Amino acid sequence: MATWLFSLLLGMSVLFACTNAEVHKHEFIIQETPVKRLCNTHNIITVNGQFPGPTIEVKEGDTLVINVVNQAKYNVTIHWHGIRQKRTAWADGPEFVTQCPVKPGESYKYRFTIEGQEGTLWWHAHSSWLRATVYGALIIYPRGNNSYPFEKPSREVPVLLGEWWNANPIDVINEAQRTGAAPNVSDALTINGQPGDLFNCSSDDTITIPVKAGETTLFRFINSALNTEMFVSIANHKMMVVGADASYLKPFTTSVIMIAPGQTTDVLVTMDQAIASYYIAARAYASAQGVAFDNTTTTAILEYDCGCTTKHGPGGIPPIFPSLPAFNDTNTATAFTTSLRSPSKVKIPEPVDEDLFFTVGLGLLNCPGKKCGGPNGTRFAASMNNFSFVLPSEVSILQAHQYGLEGVFTTDFPAKPQVQFDYTAQNISQALYQPVKSTKVYPLKFGSVVQLVLQGTSIVAGENHPIHIHGYDFYILAEGFGNFDPKKDTAKFNLVDPPMRNTVGVPVNGWAVIRLVADNPGVWLMHCHLDVHITWGLAMAFLVDNGVGELESLEPPPIDYPVC
Repeated sequence: MATWLFSLLLGMSVLFACTNAEVHKHEFIIQETPVKRLCNTHNIITVNGQFPGPTIEVKEGDTLVINVVNQAKYNVTIHWHGIRQKRTAWADGPEFVTQCPVKPGESYKYRFTIEGQEGTLWWHAHSSWLRATVYGALIIYPRGNNSYPFEKPSREVPVLLGEWWNANPIDVINEAQRTGAAPNVSDALTINGQPGDLFNCSSDDTITIPVKAGETTLFRFINSALNTEMFVSIANHKMMVVGADASYLKPFTTSVIMIAPGQTTDVLVTMDQAIASYYIAARAYASAQGVAFDNTTTTAILEYDCGCTTKHGPGGIPPIFPSLPAFNDTNTATAFTTSLRSPSKVKIPEPVDEDLFFTVGLGLLNCPGKKCGGPNGTRFAASMNNFSFVLPSEVSILQAHQYGLEGVFTTDFPAKPQVQFDYTAQNISQALYQPVKSTKVYPLKFGSVVQLVLQGTSIVAGENHPIHIHGYDFYILAEGFGNFDPKKDTAKFNLVDPPMRNTVGVPVNGWAVIRLVADNPGVWLMHCHLDVHITWGLAMAFLVDNGVGELESLEPPPIDYPVC
């Protein structure tokens, strides 16, 4: 009897643990909102009038239902960056890849469940350059009574790094596309939407984070900037890195982090300094030579509770400023990214079924009959394996795949470059500068193990490219400089405890190798998260077939799926 009762109670507890997940419902109103920055007020596109947008907080296993109502003048979609979207590719969000945009005056409910992920992610618009102002944090806590694999912090603070233009970002990119030139760089970097003390008309609104001596704070850094990788440092304080892209890491201590657009980094900071105020500061990591970038520095203030005034002002004591690396300090960027490790030994997917090699880089297109704004009258472009990605305009790729619509995309994206060359040489033939515009996807069988070498090129300018894959996390096995050489570089693979991420920085004039299992059916965009580059075509998509049975197959499209 006692054994029977114990079994019953155990079964009930397991059932309760599996069913205590919640459904969170939100409404996102996309609207114009007047905002004042850098002494000027103009309308920007926001969610619910907030800039940055609202923070979404859930637990692992919860379901989100977010009704996006478009009251703005632009088409819009929302991408839930880093969410695996198992079987729910319809909710992933990239415009014309998994859905048609939500038109002005219309709405769409994004529905998805968060499975097997904990940590810091984020959400952002995935239409044109709307994500310049349409973004926010998405925080996933452990399920039930589970705890972090580190000491619980006294408080947690999302820190969203961004960029600000004294112009409409949509106008900025539209003008660049019209002329073929590079778009104007931003006028300020921001922390939680504010430029900080180093800018005119900004000090009164500088973000201030109150802390107490002896406490430990978990900072959830998110790089939501459009085009700027950043170094971040906190004056006189060490940061213990414990997670990235909603995956836990083996803790290590650093005085500076490098974080690319699309990436998140969780750090613990113990308030062990003298009672005062300290700047959190961020500025660009600019790896491309001769390319314009926003060279400003954004700040927030870490303010110890002392009952005194320490901010700038009459009689105030200025906050202490941190040391930041030089803009082009690739050594520091590399030292940081190569320090990332999973907390313990992981099971590496093997054997490899798909051994892929993709070049990533810039290019130039001729402008027949006219002079464009790029070098020597050309138009800037970008590509993977020399194919510059073109989005459809009348139907999404996923929809075309689901219903067998022809003429929308082709399934012949090459597994390796059609022309091999010295990818990182100083003088590459001009004949290799011209990519081919196309809408190509690479098909993958469900369950296949994929190894992908991402090889940067020096065409136009070598640059660190943060490459993001929708719908997947992946292990980063190795990174390096120059051309990837399988004969010698395979020996450098970390097959013990490689970090898991959703966005990998391909080093300037270098390479990175990632591995994943294609266990999520649908169409999944892979692109550079520098938005100027995806605009120019630095993207492709994987088409992952259904597996066997319902649990390995894409769900049917929702009834309110947007039409083009």
